[in-house]
Amino acid sequence: MLYAFGFERIGVVVSDLYFIDPDPEAGQEGAEHGVRLELRMLQDGALKGSIYSARPISIDRPLWRVDLLESVDGPTGSMNRTHHHPRFDGWEPGRRVFVKELSADPLKWVGQRLSDLPGVLADAGVAEEEVAPTDAERLREAAPRILEVLDRLLNGVWSGELGQPPHNEDKLTEARVSWL
Repeated sequence: MLYAFGFERIGVVVSDLYFIDPDPEAGQEGAEHGVRLELRMLQDGALKGSIYSARPISIDRPLWRVDLLESVDGPTGSMNRTHHHPRFDGWEPGRRVFVKELSADPLKWVGQRLSDLPGVLADAGVAEEEVAPTDAERLREAAPRILEVLDRLLNGVWSGELGQPPHNEDKLTEARVSWL
């Protein structure tokens, strides 16, 4: 499931996630699932028809990512693999950063970060001029709705509705089931 919140130049996308990475250097032992949130740049495209035609919209370059993940084999709600990526190199996420407060109270921590767009951009190495002057205020105003979506998706993962492997899970050696 994918949710998108768009502002003038930035957007927030949120999706459930099921992930297996067999690379032991990635720091993952076994499957994990949860919810991923990304702050992305948005691009509007030129109309492809009349003034009434649909406008192309691209959810473009990632700036920041939060992975509210836990081991599939661990206790529900443990958030034992929850981390964030403060910076991207193009499309590749930078190092994982584990924050005790993020694992302890993910919604509160994410809400605080969404309310501080200048701080997130600084950590990401993105100039404030790349976003619109209104983006920070609009993101801060939308933060409660974004947190509601995060909560709904996390509960869907914990209930077994979301963040599930594909049907051939017994043969999986790697998987990424998500929009993000």
